[in-house]
Amino acid sequence: MSRLLYPDIGDCRALIVDGNPTSRSILADMLRQMGVGHVAQASRVIDARRTLEHRTFDIVLCDYHFDHSPMSGQDLLDDLRRAQLLPYSTVFVMVTGEASYTRVAEVAEAALDSYLLKPHTAAALEERLLQARHRKKSLGAIFEAIETGRFADAAQLCLARFEQRGDYWLYAARIGAELFLRQGDHDAARRLYEAVQSTQALPWAKLGIARVELESGQPQQACRTLEGLIAEQPSYADAYDVMGRAHLEQGKVESALETYRNATKLTPASITRLQKQGMLAFFAEQTDEAVDCLERAVRIGISSKMFDCQSLVLLSFLQFDQRDTKAFLRTHANLSLAAERRPDSARLQRFLRTGEVFRALLQRQVPEALLAVRTVAAGIREEDFDFEAASNLLATIARLASTEIVLPDGEDWVSKIALRFCVSRAATDMLCLAARPSEAHVALIRGTHQNITGMAEKAMTHSVTGSPEAAVKALMVRGRETLNAKLIELAGLVLHRHEAKIGGSGALGEMIGDLRQRYCTRGTQIALGGGAGRAAGGLTLRA
Repeated sequence: MSRLLYPDIGDCRALIVDGNPTSRSILADMLRQMGVGHVAQASRVIDARRTLEHRTFDIVLCDYHFDHSPMSGQDLLDDLRRAQLLPYSTVFVMVTGEASYTRVAEVAEAALDSYLLKPHTAAALEERLLQARHRKKSLGAIFEAIETGRFADAAQLCLARFEQRGDYWLYAARIGAELFLRQGDHDAARRLYEAVQSTQALPWAKLGIARVELESGQPQQACRTLEGLIAEQPSYADAYDVMGRAHLEQGKVESALETYRNATKLTPASITRLQKQGMLAFFAEQTDEAVDCLERAVRIGISSKMFDCQSLVLLSFLQFDQRDTKAFLRTHANLSLAAERRPDSARLQRFLRTGEVFRALLQRQVPEALLAVRTVAAGIREEDFDFEAASNLLATIARLASTEIVLPDGEDWVSKIALRFCVSRAATDMLCLAARPSEAHVALIRGTHQNITGMAEKAMTHSVTGSPEAAVKALMVRGRETLNAKLIELAGLVLHRHEAKIGGSGALGEMIGDLRQRYCTRGTQIALGGGAGRAAGGLTLRA
């Protein structure tokens, strides 16, 4: 192996993932003969995933097919990239037979470093590793810019390589489009994706176009693009992730659930997709399905970094509803352990306090339950109190309301949540699903959404009648009172449009900017757990 590409090959760390002990042994001998100093092995995908979550390797050689396993090597790679657990420096090579060659070769065009066709020789393995390493070095300036946080520079480097058709221009185009998309430059991202699509009709490019449409506020158009992609590539699981998001942002919970059912069928051992299916089933009141998916996610993923403890919160709601005390206490113990390991996480501490409400109720400790729910509700106006926290608190209040326990402040809490988070029809629908089975609270949420819409319309009449300054100030005042992102963003839009006519626009802009930074940049989006991600189906850009 070339010392120019691997100058410290003796310190190089490799992991071999293969269910066949003979194959593992052969690959290990080949790597050692090349000079690789440290070679680890894993016979199961689940063991490899656990190892790669906690250790970094320079080389991973992974078989595509595993007998008696629902996961393939491709599933492992997808999971690791989606969870941002595979550094750019790692060379990931898929080892495949003729039967799966076509699919692996297609994947290698984008997210995979290389593939090795069985039967293989030591020379073929070395050649593949050298080629993959060469790509890493060739794109080194781009990766370095990303790792140091210079994302705009990295995007321009990608664009230049694409336009010049330099080495690995296709891979650079994908990285560049991802960077543009994440920086909010939708037009630049679309141009790159469409250029690739016209040059080579690759699934990831069409998926990228759908993601741009979704991020640009065109979920219906994104759905049409995705329907065409899925018709062409029915086994492309990432497309279902984005389709689920598109359905959810239109308030189509049942459609989103069906989409994730299909995604889970394709990748039955995917922790993140199991959790999303379970969470959607919870909101759709498909109790048995929700419990099954969430419990399966716990069984296969509780120790994984890909596991999201929101699953434990929803599972505890369902187990409380079923009065399954034994199962609830087991779930609560897992939640307590997670919070104990991360005492600095406000999100996990909030989860734990929510669980404490129901633990106390099951143990007939009503004062403790009331204290716990009041503690959670005290944070409704805090900056880190997001849509997820709002949904969980609504679900908690609804369950308390269905008992004989009186919550004097219950309606006030529901009203504050609705004022803050009714930013769209879809968001309002999700809040209502969380608030079931309390019909009174559902009616209160829907009424509040109408009030928010009325506030916006009333303020905008000032703009239409020639008083844009009055419109901005009215929207800003109501935005500060409610913390509603829709009102705050609308104040910024009116100010931007009529800046020349408004005195003191600079000071107003600063105040709106502060409110936007605190209450609009995160936490107002419908999400399925903290790992839902706005980049579903995207290429991982790990720094």
